[in-house]
Amino acid sequence: MSTVTVLTLVPNAGDRLPRCLESVRWADDIFCVVDPRTSDGSDEVARSFTPHVVTHEYINAANQRNWAIPQITTEWTLVLDADEWLSDELIAKIKQVINDPNSLDGYEIKRMSYFFGKLIRHCGWHRDYNLRLFRTKKGHYLEQRVHSKVLVDGTVGYIHEEMYHDAYRTFDEYFATFQRFTTWGAQDAYDKGKRARLVDITLRPILRFIKMYLIRQGFRDGYHGAVLCGLAACSVFTKYAKLWNLERINNLKK
Repeated sequence: MSTVTVLTLVPNAGDRLPRCLESVRWADDIFCVVDPRTSDGSDEVARSFTPHVVTHEYINAANQRNWAIPQITTEWTLVLDADEWLSDELIAKIKQVINDPNSLDGYEIKRMSYFFGKLIRHCGWHRDYNLRLFRTKKGHYLEQRVHSKVLVDGTVGYIHEEMYHDAYRTFDEYFATFQRFTTWGAQDAYDKGKRARLVDITLRPILRFIKMYLIRQGFRDGYHGAVLCGLAACSVFTKYAKLWNLERINNLKK
């Protein structure tokens, strides 16, 4: 039978981590990489589930995972965030996949997310697939600061059984991530040679709201949907405003 390691990065997530790790007790190994800035006891929570817990300096998620993957010895790796967990149906499907000799080299898994305690069924969040299961020797993360994806050297398929994501419970949580991700997103874009146009700052946020709220029916999620779509539009605006500011600052240095 094939073997699988669950790779989880551990920030301050002591209130969410037990549900995450409980859902993968069946795995052959659970490998937790702790951010040294973690201060809420999440590292001890991780050790209550697995002895395979290490601390490594955090730069970004892609860098952390690329450091960890070469240390994994099982045939398969399943990447799971500390605020995510697996459904029983997904567990059964993963076991089937890793033990099938005809399986592909990687799989995009459907993820359903909660926002302020409500499961979001529209806004585009209901079509969220993430490549999380892959043959260890064939996968690595694209080196970028935010929203990095796994690059698989081989064939990739889809798993429609669901994993769940407890995304944001409060505005404080949301804006802590918002600040970090918009800054990193702007820097990634700048490093790739992209520059902010006026249309990016003015029209892109409006189009994001229209796409999520109207086209992808975020209005069907009620107040939660309206707030989520508004915040997403604000995130687009802030990212491109920060990209514009990076260009402005660097031009002043010339």
